[in-house]
Amino acid sequence: MGNCWGPPVDDVGLSSFNPGIHDTSIPGVTVRRPPSPVSIPGYGGGGGSTGRRGDRPREAPDSGTGGEKGGSGPAPATAAAAVEGVDGRLKVFTLEELRSATRNFRPDSVLGEGGFGKVFKGWVEQKTYAPSRPGVGIPVAVKKSNPDSSQGLQEWQAEVRFLGKFSHPNLVKLLGYCWDNRQFLLVYEYMKNRSLEHQLFSKGVEPLTWNLRLQIAIGAARGLAFLHNSEKSVIYRDFKTSNILLDSDFNAKLSDFGLAKLGPTDGRSHITTQVLGTYGYAAPEYIATGHLYIKSDVYGFGVVLLELLTGLPALDQNRPSGSHSLVDWAKPSLSEKRKLKKIVDPRLEGRYPSKAVVLVAELILRCLESDRRKRPSMQEVLYALEKINLTKEKLREAGPRPTHHVDHGHRSQMINRPSGSGSRGYIHHNW
Repeated sequence: MGNCWGPPVDDVGLSSFNPGIHDTSIPGVTVRRPPSPVSIPGYGGGGGSTGRRGDRPREAPDSGTGGEKGGSGPAPATAAAAVEGVDGRLKVFTLEELRSATRNFRPDSVLGEGGFGKVFKGWVEQKTYAPSRPGVGIPVAVKKSNPDSSQGLQEWQAEVRFLGKFSHPNLVKLLGYCWDNRQFLLVYEYMKNRSLEHQLFSKGVEPLTWNLRLQIAIGAARGLAFLHNSEKSVIYRDFKTSNILLDSDFNAKLSDFGLAKLGPTDGRSHITTQVLGTYGYAAPEYIATGHLYIKSDVYGFGVVLLELLTGLPALDQNRPSGSHSLVDWAKPSLSEKRKLKKIVDPRLEGRYPSKAVVLVAELILRCLESDRRKRPSMQEVLYALEKINLTKEKLREAGPRPTHHVDHGHRSQMINRPSGSGSRGYIHHNW
């Protein structure tokens, strides 16, 4: 839920519905069509990568054999139980303080909206987090639940439990929380450059340079490696571009922990859980069996790395038949240099070290291995990316800047979305 506005993924079997995606039948997975489009940032509230979502159903109790049951456990009976053991440095806000910080939750301060509720921009004092007025102190993002939402306590609990216990430069920072009767609120740091999804796919956004793309990939890898290597390893379960938020310097921070699970214990290799996640990013073994491994996250990282390389979304029903899935379409070209050059984002204008592109393609293939045992760990992925980042090569002079129209061989599409299509991350928020 990271910079979370609303629930994390459209946890409807598999989430993140793109326009044009209809009810889909996958063995063992229940998916429903979300009822309406929304705009929500990666603070855990919006639709997935393109943007439609509805209220996500509550996750059924984990079950199955051979694996550890889900680590997050059942929802607490009270909000107070949910915050036991969290970082005491988190501020406990009152509802009145957050009303003041957001100017009584004014409509013009809305940053996004999802099944959980709305996210508002507010202002607080830098040191005390006391409510301030616009332009004074620091901006924050305030996520406020809908009293009628069935997922309010559950989503709020997941965010507080994970972000209240873990702190890392590449995880979005939770500043505090509030509960008042049936109102559940979360206060996060404000991320100026919204989400990676916004930077890659939104209309009118300056294309990310090769160096920035690598910087973002390395930051996201550090965050994921930290979770995997924590004392109680955490499986993120919803790694995607809309959940990678970017600060003013384009440093990546993971957001939206609503689907996160504590990893397997007692020597077990996986946990068994209801299949939830996002189309195009979920690992094949998880979709097929419900078995969730640490390296299931590595598959999702490989998909995001492929999006960074090509400038195309993981799933797009508007592309021609046979190329809806970016992985299926691009994977055959990753191992051949001649074909590889044709799928690199043309907005880079050739300004990248060709050797580095080959190395990134090789890393993507390793992350996307169908056999999860052959995938590298996130620590190995991080090491590989840091090594690739040292690859330097004289870049040729760039020609005229291309438009957002991208022609990748047999495909032609606009890499932008209508302003009405929803997504998590700060994609549709005029900050």
